[in-house]
Amino acid sequence: MNIKIIQARNPETIPTAQEIIQQGGVIAFPTDTVYGVGVSAFNNQAILKLYDLKKRSKKKAIPILIAEPSELNHLAALQSPACQRLMDRFWPGPLTLVLQGKDTLPPALSPEPTVGIRIPASLFTRELLQATGPLAATSANISGKPSARTAADVMEQISQGIDLIIDGGETPSKGSSTVVNCTTERLHILRQGPIPADELKEIWENG
Repeated sequence: MNIKIIQARNPETIPTAQEIIQQGGVIAFPTDTVYGVGVSAFNNQAILKLYDLKKRSKKKAIPILIAEPSELNHLAALQSPACQRLMDRFWPGPLTLVLQGKDTLPPALSPEPTVGIRIPASLFTRELLQATGPLAATSANISGKPSARTAADVMEQISQGIDLIIDGGETPSKGSSTVVNCTTERLHILRQGPIPADELKEIWENG
């Protein structure tokens, strides 16, 4: 199977990725953390492809990457003041916030009524997202295996089923984002990542 691999700096990269996403395809791309693999966040069948591609349990939700905070209006309910403070401080950046999802989201995204959302710090990734719209995206690796930090890592693990790999060189981070549940009154860190817990707690409690 021939997979299209294209350099991030190529002027045809983003238009090509946009077309593939619109057609229900799958792309792999660099972020500010690790390489991600994504599809349109509004295409239920494409999201199901992601689960199969990664050998991921359907009991685990797939988060959404967005380019701008304004896109939240189409994806999630109003946020608490504490959650809003985290957004203001850490977005764009390596923080995924779990929010109450809108009823209009595809059911394959999550087995729960919540959805994880993040704005990546990578300028290229945000430019990509501006063209494609919100992407249901997760790390570009087989579930349980090491995260991909290069396009070659992606090829080694999950090349079968991907329509396009965007090669942006090695990603700056070795690990995935911090994940915080914003649907609870108390700070609930679901996955510890680059952001220190004490810093999250300070902003959550005191602003």
